[in-house]
Amino acid sequence: MSKPGDWEEGSPERLYVITGGRSGSQVPATLDLVTLIVAKSGPRHGMQPEHAAIIRLCQAPLSVAEISAYLKLPVSVVTVLLGDLLLDEQVIARAPVQPALLPDRALIEAVIDGLQKL
Repeated sequence: MSKPGDWEEGSPERLYVITGGRSGSQVPATLDLVTLIVAKSGPRHGMQPEHAAIIRLCQAPLSVAEISAYLKLPVSVVTVLLGDLLLDEQVIARAPVQPALLPDRALIEAVIDGLQKL
């Protein structure tokens, strides 16, 4: 049995404290699970531990889902923390690379037909 004041890793009280009671990000940018996050520098002295952990993790691009998994925090909590870091310009959020658009099938067939006639 836990003592009063002991927090379990995923307890609602701990998550409430981590986010400062906020349930949404203050940044208008939409962060989805595949949005890539990259730190602009190292953690600052006196940062909230979770913010510093995100900065350390994101020295190379990581998705929001990966950050959530590594920190063992719900995505909703991670997006609030990322919103803080985006406002402070500590991280950059960028959409994942879009798959290349393929040309129209008819165009490809016309090129193949033209090459065969050569």
